[in-house]
Amino acid sequence: MTHTVPTLPLPDFAHERVEVITGRRSGLFITVALHSSVLGSALGGARLWTYPHWSDALGDALRLSAAMTLKNAAAGLDAGGGKSVIALPPGTTLDADRRRAAFLDLGDAVESLHGLYRTAEDVGSTTDDMLVVSERTEHVVGLPDTVGGSGEPAGPTSLGVYESLRATLERVAGTADVEGRRITISGLGQVGSRLAVRLSAEGARLTVTDVNPAKRDLAAELGADWVSPGEEHLVPADVFVPAGIGGLLTDEVIDALDAKAVCGPANNPLADHSGAARLAGRGILYAPDFVVNAGGVIYLDLEAKQLGTRTEIMERVGQIGDTVRRIFDEAESRGVTPLEAAEGLAAERLAAGGRQPALAR
Repeated sequence: MTHTVPTLPLPDFAHERVEVITGRRSGLFITVALHSSVLGSALGGARLWTYPHWSDALGDALRLSAAMTLKNAAAGLDAGGGKSVIALPPGTTLDADRRRAAFLDLGDAVESLHGLYRTAEDVGSTTDDMLVVSERTEHVVGLPDTVGGSGEPAGPTSLGVYESLRATLERVAGTADVEGRRITISGLGQVGSRLAVRLSAEGARLTVTDVNPAKRDLAAELGADWVSPGEEHLVPADVFVPAGIGGLLTDEVIDALDAKAVCGPANNPLADHSGAARLAGRGILYAPDFVVNAGGVIYLDLEAKQLGTRTEIMERVGQIGDTVRRIFDEAESRGVTPLEAAEGLAAERLAAGGRQPALAR
C-alpha cells in the first residue's frame, strides 16, 4: 500500500472524544474519533492507509467522523458519527502477524469508548479484519457471512450510488436511463468496480481509471476506455463519479472538469467545502457524497439492529435516489447548493434528535 491521502482542510473541532494510541502489539498509530452520539451509538468504518505523518491520519479521522455524523443523520439512522484510522508510515507493508496485531490494537481502542462507537470495514480493511477486532470488543459490525455476520457492505453502497446516479441523470439528461450515457469513474475499488460492471451491462459509455494499473484488465473486460489517473476529469461526461480517496475535486480540477454532474461514493471528494459553490458556478450539478454513499452504513446499522429482512433493508438502501431528488428540489427552491441543502437536512435531524451526547451524562 503506497498511495497517500491528499492533505485536506481540518473541520472545526466539535468532536465529543478522540482517542489516540500507539498500538501496544503493532506499534502503529491508531485513532478513534467520536464526532457525535446525539442520535445514538456512532457508526463508522476503520481505515487502514498510508499517511506521510501521523497528524495526517488524525486529520483524516476528524474529517471522516464529522462526515459520518452528516451521513447517518441524513440517512435517517439512529446512529451518530465516528471513524477510526490505522496509519501506516510511508513504505510500510504489513505481514499477516502485524496486520492481526494492528486490528487487535484497534479492538482495544474501540472498547475503550464503551459502546459509544461501533466500527466496521472501510478503505484498506476487510470483514476478516473485523473478525479480529471482535476478539477484543463486541462493538463491531459487518463480520463475515461465514460467521453469521452481515458481510461486505460494498454491494449496498454500490446500489445507493447507482440509484443516486439515476436521480442525477434525471436532472441533467431528462431521463434516469444510463444506456448511452457518458460516465467517468475515477477509482475501481470495491464500490467503483461493482458500479462499473452494472453500468456497462446497462449500456453506459464508460471511461475509467485507477491508481492501480492492474485495473486496466477490468476496463478491457467491460469495453471501457482507460485514461491515466489525473486526466479523467478532462474527458467529456454526463456524470463524473469520484470513487477513490477524497480530495480529488480541487479548484483546478473543478475549473477543468468536463462533466454535467458529479455523483460518486468517495468520502469528502471536495478538496474544500467551497468547491460545491464552484461547481454550481460552472453549472455542474453536485450530488452530496454523504448522501450518495450511505448505502453501506444503512445496511450495516439496520442489519446489526435486526430492523428488517435483508430484502427490506436493501429496499431502504434503494430509496437513497429519492433522497437525492428531494435534496435537488430543496436546493433549487431555496437557491442554495445541493451540499447546503443536504447539510440542512442532517442539521434538522440532529436538532430534533431529542438526545444529549452520551458523554454529557
